[in-house]
Amino acid sequence: MDATLTPLQSRVAVRGIEISTREWPGDGRPFLLVHGLASNARTWDGVARCLNELGHRVVAIDQRGHGLSGKPDHGYGFDEVTADLHVLIETLSLDRPLLVGQSWGGNVILDYASRWPRTLSGLALVDGGFIELSAGSDASWEKVAIDLRPPSLAGTPRNEIKERIASFHPEWDDEQLEMTLANFETLDDGTVRPWLTLERHMEILRAIWDQKPSELYGRVEAPTLIAVAESSRREANPRKREEVARAEQGLTKVAVRWFTDTAHDIHVEKPRELADWILAALAEGFFD
Repeated sequence: MDATLTPLQSRVAVRGIEISTREWPGDGRPFLLVHGLASNARTWDGVARCLNELGHRVVAIDQRGHGLSGKPDHGYGFDEVTADLHVLIETLSLDRPLLVGQSWGGNVILDYASRWPRTLSGLALVDGGFIELSAGSDASWEKVAIDLRPPSLAGTPRNEIKERIASFHPEWDDEQLEMTLANFETLDDGTVRPWLTLERHMEILRAIWDQKPSELYGRVEAPTLIAVAESSRREANPRKREEVARAEQGLTKVAVRWFTDTAHDIHVEKPRELADWILAALAEGFFD
């Protein structure tokens, strides 16, 4: 199979909305790839191709409210988004897939695994899943709502957004930049607006605040890989190390790898390295 082929793009009816999917067909162990907050399915293209090279069936999705998927006014908590995954997995006949989620997507698949533990064969949490915003004595929703509120980018020329992304990630090639630009809808006048509206963004952020992954770990039976981005901003790492340590202690079967000097979007920046690590774990029987 030519793994460089353009993925099959489709929309699947799920619980009254349509979920947009990108699929690389194959006969091997299926993978379902789940993006983070305000992101999109295309960010997984590099990882998906690497997985598909070995014959694995790979499906990447735009979660509700994101990308080309349906955008209901409400329903962005974990009850709804995990139910979307459950129906999608059944509809696509994905037999005990490996779920891979980045950032908020990691928290989504962790929550899913705690609800339907026997419908999957493993998890890979990519700089997410262990995020517990409410942890810490100084944490408050009011502070999080201010600090993590997204900037207003609607109306910005697309070329300007691309230049900004390139300035943050000078090592990224044009495909990596375009993957990230797919977080936005490009309008006829050449400006962009986020696919995810501010109101829905904040609804998801509130759900992340309310979620406590440390209370879910004991209900997760699936073997779990945790890929952690280690930023050059050393002051950001101590809290992350505490969160990852809680996950290691709470999960039944877990392996952790730190990706040094790597952006939060590990799957965009180092797709081959990430995919090879997951595939090696699969070949070694980690998920059996």
